[in-house]
Amino acid sequence: MTSGRAKTHHWILEFETDEPMRIDPLTGNAVSTDTREQIRMTFDTMEEAVTYAKANDIPHRVHGSNAKTKRIPRSYADNFAFDRKLPWTH
Repeated sequence: MTSGRAKTHHWILEFETDEPMRIDPLTGNAVSTDTREQIRMTFDTMEEAVTYAKANDIPHRVHGSNAKTKRIPRSYADNFAFDRKLPWTH
């Protein structure tokens, strides 16, 4: 399970490919010859990302971030607590 929040406070600029993906007959992977698809740029703020896109005439769309979820802090030792609500199943 991945529940960490590292690297979630950045804005990412990704390029969309102009051509459809195709299946590689040898490996079965989806491939494309458009190398812009491999570029992923990160910015500290949304304004920096939008300014860069406008300065370089890159068409862009802004997708908002997901609402922050409240996390309950727990320690590993809580898995073995005597008064645990759910039984340990491993």
